Amino acid sequence: MTLEERITTDLKTAMKAQDKIALRGIRAIKSAILLQKTDGTGQALDAEGEIALLQKLVKSRQDSLDIYVKQNREDLAVTEREEIEVISRYLPEALSEEELAALIDGIIAENGATSMKDMGKVMGLANKAAAGRADGKTIAAMVKQKLG
Repeated sequence: MTLEERITTDLKTAMKAQDKIALRGIRAIKSAILLQKTDGTGQALDAEGEIALLQKLVKSRQDSLDIYVKQNREDLAVTEREEIEVISRYLPEALSEEELAALIDGIIAENGATSMKDMGKVMGLANKAAAGRADGKTIAAMVKQKLG
């Protein structure tokens, strides 16, 4: 089942249950999918594209949440937290710190990376391998730690 099919099914369920929080998050995903499909590139949304789209939605809400918290706007921050939770349900399960460390160690060993000069190559491979299951900042920090 594609993300779009899951969203349509979940949207109907949330409407029947009158779950306003889930509706808001699901509608945001549905809107982003429609925008992606009609952007004029003619490319179909594959599994990697779906994960990237969801990550982008979560990141934009996380950025807004950080701003609202700094400005003591708890009323707006609550909305962002709720939407992050709803959108995150559709992302793959996140890697634990140990699993991510093992993944990065494997990539470093496979490619013979030894110094910070190899960081770009390791980052590219790690981001691809952990797509949707770890954020870029966490991956970058761990790669720096291991290569530094």
